[in-house]
Amino acid sequence: MPGQSNAANSLPPPVAWRYSGNQLKRWRTKANVSREELAAASNYSPDTIKSMEQGVRMPTPRVLDVADGLCRAEGLLSAAKDYLQKEKFPARAQDFMEREKEAISHWSYETTVVPGLLQTPGYARTLIENRCPPLDEETVEERIEGRMERQAILTERKPPVALSFVLYEAVLRSPLVDTEQLRRLLEVSRLRNVTVQVLPFERAIPSALMGSMVLLETRDHERFAYAEGPFASELSADPEVVSRVTERLSMIRAQALSPAESARFAERMVDQP
Repeated sequence: MPGQSNAANSLPPPVAWRYSGNQLKRWRTKANVSREELAAASNYSPDTIKSMEQGVRMPTPRVLDVADGLCRAEGLLSAAKDYLQKEKFPARAQDFMEREKEAISHWSYETTVVPGLLQTPGYARTLIENRCPPLDEETVEERIEGRMERQAILTERKPPVALSFVLYEAVLRSPLVDTEQLRRLLEVSRLRNVTVQVLPFERAIPSALMGSMVLLETRDHERFAYAEGPFASELSADPEVVSRVTERLSMIRAQALSPAESARFAERMVDQP
């Protein structure tokens, strides 16, 4: 499809990952250090070391430092740390994150979880720490840091970005959403450039049950539609796709509670014992 980018399939791992992983394997083989020995010394599984050597996963600073010592690389492996981008976002979402940085407007609808731009650190940690397959601790911290940094779009852009969020009621009813997270939603909804709406169960229409979506417009007035699933993500600039997503979002927003009604809805949830 023209203008379409599937981050799960078309984005190769960063070159720095592949080069550093290749060097890691070469030094380990030259020093006659087994993958199992490196894994045990750095507190990772052999399969994780293998994925780093293949460039599928970013070699972590700990692995590089441990390998540098075991392989007597005299700092040559450790030096790779300066050239590796922290894994703050999954590879499949990186294309979307780059477009988000250029956005002048951001509309979204979410069916299951609070959008990353509205999450508290505690809520984000719960989601990221319980990912399957699990992430190592360094990657967890990097992902949380990246998610919090994204939230600068709410208040730090000039001119301000216009943001509209519609949350299906199931998002707020999740046991993961605590009082702190509800108060965060109310706090953000008071920003002049942000609209937060709730779609109650009784107002759900078929389009609201078809999954989450985001619509972005950049400074160059390019428009992108983004959908993220558990195994694949899709970012598309195809006019037909963008048009369909725009129509769905418009229909859902029309059915949702007004911003004022949505705030009262969240406030009642905060006050519930």
